[in-house]
Amino acid sequence: MITLQTTTTVPGVTGRQLTDFFLRCDDHEYQRWWPGTHLHYRISGHRIFMDEYVGERRVKGTGVLAELIPGKKLVWKWLGLVRVVLEFQDTPKGARVTHTICAGFYGLGRLLDPFLRLYLSPGFRRAMDEHVKLEFPRLAGVLAP
Repeated sequence: MITLQTTTTVPGVTGRQLTDFFLRCDDHEYQRWWPGTHLHYRISGHRIFMDEYVGERRVKGTGVLAELIPGKKLVWKWLGLVRVVLEFQDTPKGARVTHTICAGFYGLGRLLDPFLRLYLSPGFRRAMDEHVKLEFPRLAGVLAP
């Protein structure tokens, strides 16, 4: 299993504001969040479509909302082998966000994990860490009244 994890803070907002945002966000709000980097975001029932740049790499796909604890946690599954977990903790400064990507196969499929490491390379890991640290604090400007 491959795990990428980054923690940052969104100043002046709560975890509930963040979960609500992710459940109602559309292309317009997603693009306003980070123009030129965030391209598309659509929710239809429990399905999500997302398209964005992480560093130089374009990352897009369709996932399924697998778990929701309003104000605390969102979990999306992508292709059955990637989970994106967003955990929120309210603090006096704002919501602390822990963004975790878990990728890997189960059972004998674990033998294919080295191929995932090619895609989730050290360069991509650095780009994702930087992306999350820049991306989430920007939400304060989008969600602030």
